Amino acid sequence: MKDKHVPVLLQEVVRLLDPKPGQNYIDATLGFGGHSEAILTKTAPNGKLLGIDQDEAALEFAANRLTGFGDRFSEKHGNFSEITSLLPDFPIDGGILADIGVSSVQLDETDRGFSFKGGPLDMRMDKSADLTAAEVVNKWSQDRLAKLIRDYGEERFASRIAGRIVEVRTANELAGIIADAIPRRFWPKAINPATKTFQALRIAVNDELGALSRFLPQAIDSLQPGARLAVISFHSLEDRIVKDYFRERANPCTCPPTFPKCVCGKVADIKVITKKPVIATGAEIGTNPRSRSAKLRVIQKI
Repeated sequence: MKDKHVPVLLQEVVRLLDPKPGQNYIDATLGFGGHSEAILTKTAPNGKLLGIDQDEAALEFAANRLTGFGDRFSEKHGNFSEITSLLPDFPIDGGILADIGVSSVQLDETDRGFSFKGGPLDMRMDKSADLTAAEVVNKWSQDRLAKLIRDYGEERFASRIAGRIVEVRTANELAGIIADAIPRRFWPKAINPATKTFQALRIAVNDELGALSRFLPQAIDSLQPGARLAVISFHSLEDRIVKDYFRERANPCTCPPTFPKCVCGKVADIKVITKKPVIATGAEIGTNPRSRSAKLRVIQKI
């Protein structure tokens, strides 16, 4: 596997997590280890990092990449939504990072099923999981497919696409089938016409929104006071979940606004570091076009 994955918002992640010598971190979506490498470098000589990933191929690659850090780096196979059960035996006094996008390698390799170029329609991040995109395409009803594509892909032509998929019922050349269902004048200029539908399939197969919702409270509860949580999302559904949950934890009071003072007793345990999401610079987008949709939000445990 080639190291062609470019860590998104790398400088911004390092700046906002602000790793210092001796601090400990979790990279909850290790990927190919680019962010972890930068954090481990900053936390030398004795800071530790645990990398978690459900993709065994990525986990193996990152472990080889980071072998030079010795016992300062460790890895575990698992989903970031299970972070509580995967916690290391060292305190998380530095922070946690979750980059919840699909890597360039996964998108480009046709045998993973994420690519528009054909190949087996799989889309499982964790190859041991049961549900595949092929099963969704070939077995789900038209109404269920349409709802999936509309809700998770935010695709205006969801019903037309679902109808065409059911009519053909094949995983082969799916991107072309989707494109044919969308009037050409409505094809987006910057992305493949099948992008939103592929996104919806990937979200469903990997339960991405559910996993993110389960991860956030566990991650925050795992942090030591002063430690930070950074989350990079790549579409509005994910970003909305992150933004709303951060706001809820930072402003938990449920008292009516007419009350002169709080009586509910709910106290904030985080503060929001990024009032607005941090996005890629024009220079980064120029060298890594997939960074154009990345949004970084950071909080700090009180």
